[in-house]
Amino acid sequence: MALLFATASSGSVSTSVPYPASRQKNAAAGERLTWKTVEFAIVRYNDGAPASWNMYHGEKKGLLLLRLWRRYLFLNIQDQEVYELDPQKVKVQGDSNVEWSPSDLPSDPIETSEWKVRDIGPMKRIKFRFGKSGNFLDIQLPLLINGKPMY
Repeated sequence: MALLFATASSGSVSTSVPYPASRQKNAAAGERLTWKTVEFAIVRYNDGAPASWNMYHGEKKGLLLLRLWRRYLFLNIQDQEVYELDPQKVKVQGDSNVEWSPSDLPSDPIETSEWKVRDIGPMKRIKFRFGKSGNFLDIQLPLLINGKPMY
């Protein structure tokens, strides 16, 4: 079993509140939001660690950006939706942040199935399958001491 841990140095960067997928049309056109690196996470792709990945969060909990190899995915955990983003519209800022506008969100999510979101001790585990019989993505994020999600 391969596990991959991510850590990032803490830096103070101002972020705006990202909009949930249901309110994307209300976002100002071209408004770019800064997403910070998730300081600690475990990502598994089909029971193995991906060779290249990074995860980002905004201020609104449950919305994540995931760079998986050369693809960028926007995850809305509450609505159990995943969107593939155009990599040309995601701008890397330094070593630990990216800039992306919610107005660039595609209209249709990627087909996913078998969503499982549960607490496993001090972590929140999100696992789903791409398509009906495709590959699995398994993400584990830390919980705060009071049991609420950190990201």
